[in-house]
Amino acid sequence: LQRMLSFAVEVDRSPNCSSCKIADVIFPFILNIPVRSQREAFLNTMDSQLLRCKVLELMFQHSCEVPTNMPLSLAKILYFLSHSSVLLQYQEEAATWERWDEMLQYLSLLLLSYQNVVLAFPLLGHLRSALSERMDLIIKKAKPKLQDDDDITQLDIHLNIEDFLSRLQQVLGEPFPLQIEEKVCTLR
Repeated sequence: LQRMLSFAVEVDRSPNCSSCKIADVIFPFILNIPVRSQREAFLNTMDSQLLRCKVLELMFQHSCEVPTNMPLSLAKILYFLSHSSVLLQYQEEAATWERWDEMLQYLSLLLLSYQNVVLAFPLLGHLRSALSERMDLIIKKAKPKLQDDDDITQLDIHLNIEDFLSRLQQVLGEPFPLQIEEKVCTLR
């Protein structure tokens, strides 16, 4: 299935457009996967980094009280950190901290996938371009085009992480479980 989905993204002239369409179809099914390990297995085995980005972006948009219309970028990932709640309404019974742990896990996965789609130069980094154009871009050693919102500072990261930790402290109290601390540190 994952291989077929990857091919489906690549056959279109616009992989970005086809990944959006496929993500829209897949998303309701992911919402109904009741067990975290099954959701993680599905997301971790996706062959297409671009499709994984789109699916995770939909998940985070779904979990924000005020969704944003900015394009996927590093700034949008920071927005998700500050505005997302626990992700899925149909999750199995899990402790509150485990649901936040899953959210952080997916946010890290989104960041890694996004880096592979846009920032991983020269082999990846052009995954939004058609396969026929991608080889020319790699041969020309053209740098991937970044979004304006990819220009974030260390201060932006620090403020958003602190805001998130403050929200989390209100929900979980202190001290945070070790897994949460590790994921926040990794994300930072």
